[in-house]
Amino acid sequence: MGILLYIEPGTGSMLFTILIGLIGAGVYAFRMLILKFRFFLSGGKKVADDGERLPLVIFSDNKRYWNIFEPVCRELDRRGTEVVYMTASPDDPALNSPFEHVKGEFIGEGNRAFARLNFLKADIVLSTTPGLDVYQWKRSRDVKWYVHILHAASEVTLYRSFGLDYYDAVFTSGKFQEDDIRALEKMRGLPEKELVRAGIPYMDEMKARLEKAEPMERNRITVLLAPTWGPEGILSKYGDSIIDELIKTGYDLIIRPHPQSFVSETELLDRLMGKYPETDVLKWNRDSDNFDVLRKADIMISDFSGVLFDYTLVYDKPVVYTATEIDKSLYDAWWLGGKTWTEKVLPELGKELKFEDIPMLKDIIDECLNNESYSEGRESVRSQCWDSMGKGSVKVVDYLLSKMEELDK
Repeated sequence: MGILLYIEPGTGSMLFTILIGLIGAGVYAFRMLILKFRFFLSGGKKVADDGERLPLVIFSDNKRYWNIFEPVCRELDRRGTEVVYMTASPDDPALNSPFEHVKGEFIGEGNRAFARLNFLKADIVLSTTPGLDVYQWKRSRDVKWYVHILHAASEVTLYRSFGLDYYDAVFTSGKFQEDDIRALEKMRGLPEKELVRAGIPYMDEMKARLEKAEPMERNRITVLLAPTWGPEGILSKYGDSIIDELIKTGYDLIIRPHPQSFVSETELLDRLMGKYPETDVLKWNRDSDNFDVLRKADIMISDFSGVLFDYTLVYDKPVVYTATEIDKSLYDAWWLGGKTWTEKVLPELGKELKFEDIPMLKDIIDECLNNESYSEGRESVRSQCWDSMGKGSVKVVDYLLSKMEELDK
């Protein structure tokens, strides 16, 4: 009997989506019926809909995105704008935000959070979560405008297919992102979104913090290994061999796995952390704030993790990156074909590491540390992906307040 009642996760997600759609249509129809009835009883006079409409909602599906929204919230608070910050993390820092005009609200995890959002009444919803109106998160009929803000400096096409299609506006940081969005819209026959070149508020914040920080004492070269998670991540593909070779370099080594690795790759991490325990020259790092570890490292080894751009562009240091074999059929990049922007610019930022090159890793690190051309490359890449440096939050809030005024009319 237990087997007969089993529903595999994909089917369950689909059934949940259908159920939410049916419930949403029913709730909306019932609400309209009540309004029409009240209109009839009032003798044809206009009646107000019940329920509070929120002017501005920020939605975050994970606490790790607080760094994306914090500088925006600070600017909104400075201007006295009321914000409801809805989060799917019960321990999100936003729930204890110091900002007077930002109200944090935990709306449940997973499907419970999406169920709340699907019936939301608001003028504007700002989020960094892709897949609106594609998966469980549906556009509410009572939300006027959905705005997406990116959580990395790289392209938008490495979202899962249709990730941004049903947003009304997107904050971008470079022309290459806008070109890709327009190409996808044209290909799919979608109306053009409002694209707002607003820069990267969270990187502005990192840069300002770095400029104020006291110089860090450094006696030895420090290498930071900061992979993403999954089968194409460095620890999954090269784990033992790359760690062995990094230890041989004689440099200090910090290994900072992606937070999701501690959830999805516990067996791998338990094995590696057991085999390579901490010593005077090897540290495992999982600080919630990566500021100090990024500042301490002289060079980063990563793959296609977004932190690679944070590190090289903000801290102005070189990187070593691994060749990736992403199945692009899952992503918007597949629809456009060719190389992504990231694939094109990575050689300007550092050296590619292939499996057969691991025995020469120390030479590769030394070359990156001493090659001045990578400094010029970083400047070139910044000009492409970090527009309005230092003004990101102001530009984001300018747009939101202008759009709120426009929608209110």
